[in-house]
Amino acid sequence: MRALISVYDKTGLQDFARGLADLGFELVASGGTAEFLENEVGLDVERVEELTGVAAMLGGRVKTLHPRIHAAILARRDHAEDVADLDEQEIRPFDIVCVNLYPFSEVAGRYGVREEEAVEMIDVGGPSMLRGAAKNFAHVAPVCRPNQYEDVLAELREKGDLSLATRRDLAAEAFATTAAYEIAIARWFGDVEAFPNTLVTAFDKVLDLRYGENPHQRGAYYAEQGARVHLLSRVEQLHGKELSLINLMDLSAARLTLREFALPACVIIKHANPCGVAVAGTIEEAYERALASDPVSAFGMVCAVNRPVSAGLGEALAERFVDVVFAPDYDEQALESLRRKEAIRILHDRERRGFTRGERDFKRVLGGVLVQDRDWDVDDRETMQVACGEPDEACWGDLVFAWRVCKHVGSNAIVLAKDLATIGIGGGQTSRVDSVRIALDKAREHGHDLEGAVLASDAFFPFPDGPQAALDAGVTAIIQPGGSKRDDEVAQAVQTAGATMVLTGRRHFRH
Repeated sequence: MRALISVYDKTGLQDFARGLADLGFELVASGGTAEFLENEVGLDVERVEELTGVAAMLGGRVKTLHPRIHAAILARRDHAEDVADLDEQEIRPFDIVCVNLYPFSEVAGRYGVREEEAVEMIDVGGPSMLRGAAKNFAHVAPVCRPNQYEDVLAELREKGDLSLATRRDLAAEAFATTAAYEIAIARWFGDVEAFPNTLVTAFDKVLDLRYGENPHQRGAYYAEQGARVHLLSRVEQLHGKELSLINLMDLSAARLTLREFALPACVIIKHANPCGVAVAGTIEEAYERALASDPVSAFGMVCAVNRPVSAGLGEALAERFVDVVFAPDYDEQALESLRRKEAIRILHDRERRGFTRGERDFKRVLGGVLVQDRDWDVDDRETMQVACGEPDEACWGDLVFAWRVCKHVGSNAIVLAKDLATIGIGGGQTSRVDSVRIALDKAREHGHDLEGAVLASDAFFPFPDGPQAALDAGVTAIIQPGGSKRDDEVAQAVQTAGATMVLTGRRHFRH
């Protein structure tokens, strides 16, 4: 039995190579791998140049690209012609090909990296050997990740060989690895265009989910390769059931909403929509006011806060039916209170780098995918225009707050707010005036005083009827993009009511 080893990442290689040698494998290795196995591990290896009779060339660019290597990988043991060719050339086949690739993404993603440095990390021989071994999986086992070493050795020790099913699984992983590697390179070359003619991307599985949108659907979470930060990066689950797909959809909505605010903020999400958002002087007050917005919808919520969970807040959360709590830290007493609930998922966020602004937003449609820039911008009042009225500082605060929340509500989106807390949210309707009615009904249902409240709309009002309903209920300020043919009629209705209207000049649809 023979194994060809050529790896950049030496993690776990010492035990793997020694295990193969103990099982009687002859080891063939290239360049730095051979030096590591000889000098650091103390194993006898045959160097690639001894096998091929050709020294490494072009500064190491050419080492394994040789017929004596690739014939030994690709030869079919059950084809007489292949066996005869090997005998004629005195080539002995490989049974295992252990290869991992140059870290292209890691190097190319570094700030200020020169193009020549990135190009040198494009592996040519490694992918060729892996693909060859994967193609010939019936006879050769391609091993491309250190986390495979232990299982491969265990099966070899138990059975003396690897089953066809194992080699098939290894081949699938090898092809996925080389495909993702080529995708990373293609994306790097294609970064000069925002939307290249051929869109390529790759994702790595982070975890299997409890289930998909419904219990009969399987689900998993994958993170995009090359992303410095993703939904669960540096997030530790401290307690509770496994996460489901809906949990993660809601968590994503919560984190995207939470990033709008620097002050202590609480975001409560149900079915990917905010049902309560508030900022306040303390995180405890922010939670109380966010919950008060719509305590009925908050049943089974995802609750995200941007400050540590205190003992008091932990106790308050433990009294509710909460699916997920997400926070940058937890008081020990808060954890003790929360852990009394067996099912609650407690997530500890240690990510401090912030999301990458250049991230694309993908939406799956029948037979394809829609791609757009993510709606990242955090809007502030400097870019807005007062159409009528004279908002004071408190009014401005509520208007900007409501506008930022509105961006994260499904269209047509309406947000009512007062004193930096939502008091009524309507969204996901085919008619904007219906969303206004729903938001007003929600506010009344939960006893909120609408006098002096503000209203945010994610897009313009095509008619004055929506604003008029809110004005009649006590709303005194409206913020919306503007741009309707009837802007003047809407402004006139607002002005006649003695209210204020601010135009943002941009909309925030979310479908």
